[in-house]
Amino acid sequence: MAEKWDLYDINRLKTGETTERGGTIPPDRYHLVVHVCIFGSDGRMLIQQRQPFKEGWSNMWDVTVGGSAVSGDTSQTAAEREVMEEIGLPLSLDGERPRFTINFDVGFDDIWCINRDVDISALKLQYEEVQAVKWATKEEILAMIDSGEFIPYHKSLIDLFFLYSGQIGTFDNRHSENK
Repeated sequence: MAEKWDLYDINRLKTGETTERGGTIPPDRYHLVVHVCIFGSDGRMLIQQRQPFKEGWSNMWDVTVGGSAVSGDTSQTAAEREVMEEIGLPLSLDGERPRFTINFDVGFDDIWCINRDVDISALKLQYEEVQAVKWATKEEILAMIDSGEFIPYHKSLIDLFFLYSGQIGTFDNRHSENK
């Protein structure tokens, strides 16, 4: 059975319409995608390596998890479900919000930057999606992008992921008058 996605209008309001994964998204309709970046207390990001047989970016390293929201999901439930499905980590995002949203041609991509120390030896990787996980610094990820091992995100986006791992908002909180 094909995965169903809710469709949204340009204002991110559900239209009541759905589409199937791989189907055509009609003009002026969008779907929701989530990415979760988990950071340890040492500042490194938990990254995953996609399976060699996975369609799209096969065998490449990526952020902790990512995927499309299925029909009925909110951004939060989609993020929690993707983390559980892909790396077997139960994660409650109650009281959290996505750090930012990136718009793309046919959707909204919510980026969650979460601080958690995770014992990667205890994770249960989803065979269909993930072959390995490891912790990586920003510099290691940028080098992996250069070498073609990591999905070719804009390097400035990786910088933002690391910057927003410790804060929310557009001001540099280290220099805020309203501490």
